[in-house]
Amino acid sequence: MVKMSTVWDRTAEFLSDNIGTIVPVALIAFFVPASISGNFEAVFLTATPGVMLALRLVQLAFAILSVWGSLIITAMALENPTGEPAPKIARRRLLPTLAVSVVLGIVMIALTLPAPLFLAASGYDLTAIARGEMVAITPAAASFVWIYFLLLMIIFIWVGARLIVTTPVIVREERMFDAIPQSWRLTRGSTWRIIGVLILFALVATVSALAANTVFGSIFALVAGGGEGGISLAGVLTSIVTAAVQTAFQVLLPAFTAKLYLALSAQADRRTHVPTP
Repeated sequence: MVKMSTVWDRTAEFLSDNIGTIVPVALIAFFVPASISGNFEAVFLTATPGVMLALRLVQLAFAILSVWGSLIITAMALENPTGEPAPKIARRRLLPTLAVSVVLGIVMIALTLPAPLFLAASGYDLTAIARGEMVAITPAAASFVWIYFLLLMIIFIWVGARLIVTTPVIVREERMFDAIPQSWRLTRGSTWRIIGVLILFALVATVSALAANTVFGSIFALVAGGGEGGISLAGVLTSIVTAAVQTAFQVLLPAFTAKLYLALSAQADRRTHVPTP
């Protein structure tokens, strides 16, 4: 049985032993993009359609850069026996990873469609809801949407736990879409422990980011002033601090999933080679 505490210990050991190599990757792939994109919401308030489109494309480029950085850390943590450099592995496995991510994202979006389709069929104005306008929804319709999204969230958590090592499988075993069933097989029997780790990780990451944004945002607003809209010095400083917190968790997650994959693979190998009495 895979012990999560052992996986965390191996993750911490990997990070401490490779901090000098990880920091440049984290700065380029996570910290700088997060620091810049953290100010986009302020620009969106007054941006023209052309500027908004350009910023969305920049966000897409940042997302791809983040995936590339995650792949480098994953490749490093997987202890590649061939000795191939991690950046080269990341470049080679980037397109398969993006393809799998896009397909999974489309499936997730498709699963959320029944709720808005139900509201539309019931005569509600989805455009007004999307704009944030107050729309009177009957208790029956609201209950259906609430229960549906609650069940969907539970399903997403379960499936996310079963597919948590999909990226390490893509990197180490050089699979593509068949990395999904492989991850499903590897995580069998460890789902609840993985769910516990994911919930704890999400809570700590969310609280840390909110705390950094709220506390430092208030301090910087008092010192530098909040401005009258758009980009301000306080906003820039807040986005930098928040990006630093986010970067720490963005580095931690791929390292953990890689070490979890190694532990689950070793467990699967032991089960396969158990001698028959």
